[in-house]
Amino acid sequence: MNPESIKTELAAMAAAGLLRRPVSADSCCGPQMILDGQPLLAFASNDYLGRAAAPRRIEAAVAAAHRWGVGAGASHFLGGHFRPHQELETKLAAFVGAERALCFATGYMANLGLVPALAGRGDVIFADKLNHASLIDAVRLSPAFSHRYPHLDVAVLEGQLTANRAKHRLILTDAVFSMDGDIAPLPELLALAERYDAWLVVDDAHGFGVLGPEGRGTLAHYGLKPTGRLLVMGTLGKAAGVAGAFVAGDGPVIEWLTQKARTAMFTTAAPPMLAATLLTSLQLIAAGDDRRAHLQSLIVRLRSGLAPLCARTGWRMLPSTTPIQPLVIGENHASVALAEALKQRGIWVPAIRPPTVAEGLARLRISLSALHTEAQVDRLLEALSDIAP
Repeated sequence: MNPESIKTELAAMAAAGLLRRPVSADSCCGPQMILDGQPLLAFASNDYLGRAAAPRRIEAAVAAAHRWGVGAGASHFLGGHFRPHQELETKLAAFVGAERALCFATGYMANLGLVPALAGRGDVIFADKLNHASLIDAVRLSPAFSHRYPHLDVAVLEGQLTANRAKHRLILTDAVFSMDGDIAPLPELLALAERYDAWLVVDDAHGFGVLGPEGRGTLAHYGLKPTGRLLVMGTLGKAAGVAGAFVAGDGPVIEWLTQKARTAMFTTAAPPMLAATLLTSLQLIAAGDDRRAHLQSLIVRLRSGLAPLCARTGWRMLPSTTPIQPLVIGENHASVALAEALKQRGIWVPAIRPPTVAEGLARLRISLSALHTEAQVDRLLEALSDIAP
């Protein structure tokens, strides 16, 4: 693109209500934040257990910084692999019931490294249509052929698998979908993977720490473990409250990723202080049943309050039982206007528009945290009721 075409495209995006601008925070992540200088009640974070600013975690980070410094200095193979990195991978594998785990700097980098390492030229990838952008981009990086199946449509996926005779096949899915909040039918997907000799790779960014016994994730929610054909990617900057990601599975496939995942091999390692802090995070996740129970009660309270509003306005809730609670408005400008009206009342809920979601499905993405109170959820509901047409 040339400079003039960039200006033209930006103007078109503005006219369509599609320009995005980040707000700047002047406070720690939490329900009450100062954003662009304004105190706001925030329903935007993925810090589902409310641990990002937990005192115990901060103390662990300070101690780790004194012990290990604030940078790794090199890639893992060139001297940047510290003892906390190794301990974290071992503890993560045990936590999710896998033989081994491999850590990455971010979930995005994990997916970009994982998919091309498993699917090469002549192979075929099958991906849910609503997968996260990191999985979409990972498919684009791979030389494999790819097919998308309609969201959660196991029958169509089976038809695609039946019609395809490639030697190596890979099924990709989010566990909890980041904009809809619904959960993939992992047992049915795993049955297809076993029947059709395919890998099943599950992105559990929004389930890890929230779902399953002791927050062990969406696989544990279904009574599954990352073994055999099943691999899980989990992020450590959401419910875990710090930063990073991991992939867990059987020993040989994790060894393969260690040797072949370019985003793990050819980048500076994450600071060892973060890995050390995450060891504390795992303990807090496992001990967080009370927070998960409170979070579930908030989800029920919010949905009960939204139901009459949706009946009155034509707004639409999606069938989510997770902390991600989308309120579909439809039109881009209307969604932005609703978010702005809430902001004027001291509440921050981001408007989500294409290409993050499909045309005509712009929405508010209400994200709940275990630190939210019932009174704060009621305040959001009251504000929406006041604004509603």
